[in-house]
Amino acid sequence: MVHQHVFVINGSGGVGKDTICEMAAAFWKVKNISSITPILQVAHSAGWDGVKTPKARRFLSQLKEICTEFNDLPFRYCMEQYRDFVQSDAEILFVHIREPEAIVRFREAVSGDCKTVLVQRPALEQARGTLGNRSDDDVANYTYDGIFVNDGALEELPEKVYSFFKCLMQS
Repeated sequence: MVHQHVFVINGSGGVGKDTICEMAAAFWKVKNISSITPILQVAHSAGWDGVKTPKARRFLSQLKEICTEFNDLPFRYCMEQYRDFVQSDAEILFVHIREPEAIVRFREAVSGDCKTVLVQRPALEQARGTLGNRSDDDVANYTYDGIFVNDGALEELPEKVYSFFKCLMQS
């Protein structure tokens, strides 16, 4: 039986969360999900073209809030994916959740080995400023188990990702 680890991964748009998850997949068997996935399907039906402009990011954030209030779709999706993960041979589940209260709720629901990671890319975030929506702009309003500063060269990233997550797994 493989020891499984769950990481809630967060950070504002464009900081490299998916790239980090892809790099981790070079070292471990990874499942990568996002609480926004079912919302994207609804957004496409409503006419969203898939481009994450500031206006679209605000729309997605608000739509996620509405779907959470209406039928808890994002949370139900994450829990379904978590149950599938537990039954699999994957070693790491990355769960992208932006809102602090949703992070708390997910961690309480899965208990066990669930750690939180904030990905930061200081140069990008400083140059860009806020994105104008709660989901992106409030990511720092949570106390994370680890902060991954994505500020180095791309060729150095795999080793940095490996070391960071190996350390978190042992803590």
